[in-house]
Amino acid sequence: MIEVGFIIFLFYSNLLMSEFTRTNRDGKTFLFAIKDIFTSTNFEVAVVSGLIGYVVVEYLRKKL
Repeated sequence: MIEVGFIIFLFYSNLLMSEFTRTNRDGKTFLFAIKDIFTSTNFEVAVVSGLIGYVVVEYLRKKL
């Protein structure tokens, strides 16, 4: 579960960084960016990505 949580953390931190580098000139606040990235769709993508990443890492661990 730690690996999945870490992948989810990296996913959301990447989304947050892109919110400020892409459209910060409009005066976007931190709270607005947080509301923009924490959606149910983004959460589903993060969980699926985390589970896929976990399966791949476990496969590679057993293979090596």
